[in-house]
Amino acid sequence: IKNPVPDVTRSDILLFLWIVFLLLGITAPLELETQAFHFTCSNICVRDQYTLISLFETLIQLFVNRLDSVESVLPYEYDVFDFCKDDNERRPSENLGQVLFGERIETSPYKFSFKKDVKCQELCTKVYVKGKPEDKNMLDFLKRGMQLNYQHHWIVDNMPVTWCYDVEDGQKYCNPGFPIGCLVTIDGRAKDACVINSEFNKKNTFYVFNHVAIKITYHNGEGEGWRGARLVAATLEPKSIKNVDAEKPTCEGLPMEVPAEFDSDLKITYTYSVTFEENNDIKWASRWDYILVSMPHTNIQWFSIMNSLVIVLFLSGMVAMIMLRTLHKDIARYNQVDQEDAQEESGWKQVHGDVFRPPRKGMLLSVFLGQGTQIFIMTFITLFLACLGFLSPANRGALMTCSVVLWVLLGTPAGYVSARLYKTFGGEKWKTNVLLTALLCPGIVFADFFLMNLILWVEGSSAAIPFGTLVAILALWFGISVPLTFVGAYFGFKKPAIEQPVRTNQIPRQIPEQSFFTKPVPGIVMGGILPFGCIFIQLFFILNSIWSHQMYYMFGFLFLVFIILLITCSEATILLCYFHLCAEDYHWWWRSFLTSGFTAVYLFVYAVHYFFSKLQIVGAASTILYFGYTSIMVLIFFLFTGTIGFFACFWFVNKIYSVVKVD
Repeated sequence: IKNPVPDVTRSDILLFLWIVFLLLGITAPLELETQAFHFTCSNICVRDQYTLISLFETLIQLFVNRLDSVESVLPYEYDVFDFCKDDNERRPSENLGQVLFGERIETSPYKFSFKKDVKCQELCTKVYVKGKPEDKNMLDFLKRGMQLNYQHHWIVDNMPVTWCYDVEDGQKYCNPGFPIGCLVTIDGRAKDACVINSEFNKKNTFYVFNHVAIKITYHNGEGEGWRGARLVAATLEPKSIKNVDAEKPTCEGLPMEVPAEFDSDLKITYTYSVTFEENNDIKWASRWDYILVSMPHTNIQWFSIMNSLVIVLFLSGMVAMIMLRTLHKDIARYNQVDQEDAQEESGWKQVHGDVFRPPRKGMLLSVFLGQGTQIFIMTFITLFLACLGFLSPANRGALMTCSVVLWVLLGTPAGYVSARLYKTFGGEKWKTNVLLTALLCPGIVFADFFLMNLILWVEGSSAAIPFGTLVAILALWFGISVPLTFVGAYFGFKKPAIEQPVRTNQIPRQIPEQSFFTKPVPGIVMGGILPFGCIFIQLFFILNSIWSHQMYYMFGFLFLVFIILLITCSEATILLCYFHLCAEDYHWWWRSFLTSGFTAVYLFVYAVHYFFSKLQIVGAASTILYFGYTSIMVLIFFLFTGTIGFFACFWFVNKIYSVVKVD
């Protein structure tokens, strides 16, 4: 795609197929119509389904996506608002990730020819008549959108059409969305985008952005030996202009005021202008750079992130050194045959007959560990593919689609791990184990997700998942994931139970009185601090991308943080497990899971802090949705981190008891 496009036979085949569709009177699929001119266009080369090319002239089609707001979790489709509609509206096919994230892409009435500048082109005029309930409802909804600062998201050639403006320290920020309007409050305070123009000064008045000045920047290939041009940037400037004559708009004059009180007829004329600019310095492969470089806080946070990682690595090294030196002395002392009082010493060796005693609620623990293994492998593969560039922001919905597909296909490891551990714990109810592994945690997530979806349905949001998609998700779950879980469980139960290095006594050993720090709850609470310390800054970027609609692209660094989290969860759990065993407390199974899993509690606390300190979300529905989706994230993170801690501790306990001599 990034190389000059040669004249190949495929272009002739695609063009022939498109003409056949045309002659037969059949509407060609959108993808075929796009690809038919992928290689043959004379002015601009098309690479994806978000640009349409006309047969006789190069027509650039602008697409519109859902509208969203930082003050509301409820996104809405473009058609819900009373904007100008495309007469021949078409929707490109959307993948599962786009549907789950609520993206609703459709064609817009904004169409213009390549290299043909347009000045003040009328799009449509919307008239609101006083006394008509329909007009009042539509205008009220538009005002509500301006009050909550809802943002347009437009696409051309798979590039977001950005609104670039100056911010602090002379820097420029390019926002992949722009507001539909703004509000000057009843006390004269300009909200949101109203601060950009001093003419927006009338109290208790809305100003709708009914004009956009679009600038298309392209890279010309004539001087580089290839035909055509490539779009490398698309920016716009929203304006509010009251056109006196709707049939002959001038796109100049006073701003378009929408009074808070609908006491007279109102007419809003939507217009646009387009200019083209050639810039051969920007390569097509780096056309996203101007957006990503301008993202807020990116440069400031790099030093802070690196500093946190250095501290975490230093602490991890200290923990590892202490553990290795102390353990080496312990093992050497316990293995001294000539020391008569070796058996009388206190320490972790004294609980060798109880350390592998099966835990209480072993069924539930094995189910959690099976699901945690599934989530861990899914996360690892997804982040690895993202690092390779397959799941970049340009591939809309690819990240979520990849995660869901991987989770569905990884039912076998979940069933195997759960069944093998349950058999090791001495469990016999294998049918219950398999069913719980396949249904418990996914069922909780789906129930939460379904309740959130009901709220979105009631609110009429575009994020509401269509019924067909819900059926498809259930089909993936019960048709693929559940059978694969049964397959994994079959092989897990066929395998012998994991052999322990020491035998378990018949009579449980009495646990001595514990100090405050070796009691279960303080140890579990302390265990999650270090892992959370290495992720909380990266967590800020992730939450910004989800709730503040900012692009997230630092997947390489996220993968590094993932590895650091893996190490710190393991080491913190091993360290606390060693202290508890030295205090002759052998109940380590659940504690190892909960110690690192408690990181999810800190994640929830941080999400609550983020909600009250960073977001301006208003409304009961948006608040419920925020905490509903956050609960899903916390549960997944709990299973993920708990599984890491358990298996690290399981390996550690098996290792130390296999190298000491036990009579």
